[in-house]
Amino acid sequence: MKLPPSLLARLERLARRAAKESYSPYSRFAVGAAVLAGSNKIYSGANVENASFGLCNCAERTAIFTAAASGERKIKCIVVYTPTASVTPPCGACRQVINEFGPHARVLSICDSEDRIDTTLDALLPGAFGPGNLG
Repeated sequence: MKLPPSLLARLERLARRAAKESYSPYSRFAVGAAVLAGSNKIYSGANVENASFGLCNCAERTAIFTAAASGERKIKCIVVYTPTASVTPPCGACRQVINEFGPHARVLSICDSEDRIDTTLDALLPGAFGPGNLG
C-alpha cells in the first residue's frame, strides 16, 4: 500500500516514540509500533514484559489490540521500530495477529540505521490461517 510520505513519516515517528514507553526490564529490548487502521486513525503501542515471561506482549499486538478495543477491524499498515543497528521483523505471533485485521497490510520494520524491511503481511506469512478458515 502506497502511503503519502508525510503519513509514513508520522507512523515512523510514533513508532519510535512508543518504544520509549516500553516496559522491558528483562530483555532490555524496547520495541514500538504504530498502526494505521481502516478509519485512518493511528494507534501506537510498546512491548510490555512480565516476570512470568509467557505473559509478555509485543508492541505490535499492543497497538493492534488498542485499535481493536477502539472498534477498528481493519489494518492498512503497521510500522515496527527497534532501537538497534539492524532491522527486526515482527515475530510469528504478531504476524498472526496482524493477519486477523490486515492480511494484505503493509509491514514496515525500521531501526536506528537505514536498514529496513518494507513488505506486506501476506509475504511475511504465506498461507496464513485466518477467519476465512473457520467458515
